Amino acid sequence: MNTNYSALPLTSPSIELQSNGAKSSAATNGVVLNGHAKISKQDSFLGELEDGGGGGGGEHDELPLIGDGPAGPPEGSTVPAAVFNLATSIIGAGIMALPATMKVLGVALGLVAILVMGVLSEITVELLVRFSAHCRALSYGEVVHMALGRPASIVAQMCVIINNAGVLVVYLIIIGDVMSGSLKHIGVMDQLIGHGEWDNRKLLILVVLVVFLAPLCALEKIDSLSLSSAASVALAVVFVVVSCIIALIKIAEGKISMPRMGPDFSSREAMLDLLVVIPIMTNAYICHFNVQPIYNELKEKTPQNMYKVGRISTVLCVVVYALTALSGYLLFGDDTESDVLTNFDKDLGIRFSSVLNYIVRIGYVIHLVLVFPVVHFSLRQTVDSLIFGELATPSRKKTLALTVVLLALIYLGSTMIPNIWMAFKFTGATTGLALGFMFPALVALRLDKEGSRLGHGERLLSLGLLGLSIVVSVIGVVGNVYTLKSKSE
Repeated sequence: MNTNYSALPLTSPSIELQSNGAKSSAATNGVVLNGHAKISKQDSFLGELEDGGGGGGGEHDELPLIGDGPAGPPEGSTVPAAVFNLATSIIGAGIMALPATMKVLGVALGLVAILVMGVLSEITVELLVRFSAHCRALSYGEVVHMALGRPASIVAQMCVIINNAGVLVVYLIIIGDVMSGSLKHIGVMDQLIGHGEWDNRKLLILVVLVVFLAPLCALEKIDSLSLSSAASVALAVVFVVVSCIIALIKIAEGKISMPRMGPDFSSREAMLDLLVVIPIMTNAYICHFNVQPIYNELKEKTPQNMYKVGRISTVLCVVVYALTALSGYLLFGDDTESDVLTNFDKDLGIRFSSVLNYIVRIGYVIHLVLVFPVVHFSLRQTVDSLIFGELATPSRKKTLALTVVLLALIYLGSTMIPNIWMAFKFTGATTGLALGFMFPALVALRLDKEGSRLGHGERLLSLGLLGLSIVVSVIGVVGNVYTLKSKSE
């Protein structure tokens, strides 16, 4: 991350960079003393504020987040590259659990939930960008620090660490499921070359981790991953296209029965799944921990550009998620697994079924390999910040050491957690909701009290998001605990 910043005159259109704990700051309209940033009324993320019934324009929407003015360094990323990085942060393992969530919710409610969660997530991203720009925050933890203080910042950083580590563990679990198989399903290695030591689950995951993931994770800038991110999004689209084509062929041949449109209330297990399915779906949209790093490396670092990145990424992800959930559920119905990739080990009932199965599974494993370093980047950055402080001197040796330690712990976790549904249930109900909804809403409400002028609608929306996330989190945690208790009995 570029740290070559210099103080600018107060008359400059740019902003002087300040450290985390600065008790005074030189800034333009709306930034005040005492380490907090006050937002002027013109800076609504929706572009509409109320001031005695009047609306405010986006006069300060071009304020940069950090650095040397609206134009960033020449080597910075473009808007399309930033879209690929943010979309890659969103489309990961969560996509594999969505057909199972649709099995729980039914087609109609499932599609509505995917759309609503996408829209709400995009709103919180814009809230985060808006207030980060005025706080001049370099990371998720720093904007929380500026708004809510050091204790809250530590909690937010711990949430990022737990959430990202959990997501990366899930990636390795999926790679293991696909390559070596499970109790119910045959792995790719088994099908290709037969059973042997080469399809040992732990060994396969370790080889993928050391040979493919470690070199990508060792990169120091997230912009370096823009090409791999573009490739990963393309592979996700290939997965969606292939699964949709298979579903359409089977529908045309009359091989798919009418799907259930609403939730299933026929059993206690189905009722328990309803309590945790929304947190799982929420987790599929969590990308907020990568918003600041992606923003900071834009060539044109302006809130408006990042809003554009967020909106394009959200539309792309909603479409991909909806098609994946629908096609996966149509293909496998009530037999849909928590990781739908494992369902693609059987005859699909169409021509070239085995070839398509290989394309889907191997293509998505490659996708996860390319997504892994993007999520790992923010994990390593957060751990670095929490241990060494925001202003610690960058060091290549430190970066490599952190990378090695984190990858070792993630590998260990992948050998201990049984399936992705279990991981997503707990991270979605706790850290996922906290990062995606609670903290962005709290930051907005806190800085509004410090003197910014959120519109009436924005303030109500922030309060609603905060209340909704708390309710869903409590229900999700209770449901998870009750599920575990029921299984143990």
